[in-house]
Amino acid sequence: MSRRMCVRLVILSWIVGIFHALSQLAFTVNLPFCGPNEVDSFFCDLPLVIKLACVDTYILGVFMISTSGMIALVCFVLLVISYTVILVTIQQRSSGGSSKALTTCSAHFTVVTLFFGPCIFIYVWPFTNFPIDKVLSVFYTIFTPLLNPVIYTFRNKDVKHSMRKLSSHVLKSRKTDQIP
Repeated sequence: MSRRMCVRLVILSWIVGIFHALSQLAFTVNLPFCGPNEVDSFFCDLPLVIKLACVDTYILGVFMISTSGMIALVCFVLLVISYTVILVTIQQRSSGGSSKALTTCSAHFTVVTLFFGPCIFIYVWPFTNFPIDKVLSVFYTIFTPLLNPVIYTFRNKDVKHSMRKLSSHVLKSRKTDQIP
């Protein structure tokens, strides 16, 4: 990928993100809010906030969910297409580094799926409140971002060596504990 294409993609993602956020904020700012100002979630998601308004927000909610869903769907599809292109390229040019590239792609695709899976589940049923929504929100806001550092840490040769050394030490200590 050229530097120019990379810059264009970054600018496009920023423009889409800012436009999406501002469009939703513009509709939400003027809503009349009343009653309990508590959102039953771990984070303040906009569809949950508009439920607190004193007016019927069904159409606004559908708009917010559909635009967020479309952006998430487009991102997911583009990621799947890019990983497919990478895997096809790896298969066509199979050489010594293909297994390393394959493990990297599979690790990335796992993280992408674990991020988008709960996100899609939450946005498929936007107007219902399941107890698992809180678990899923914690999962995709805390657990998934931690996966990439963990994956790359365990792929590091020094970390692998240290883990083998630690596990052999633990196994040796268990064996000596079991001898009467």
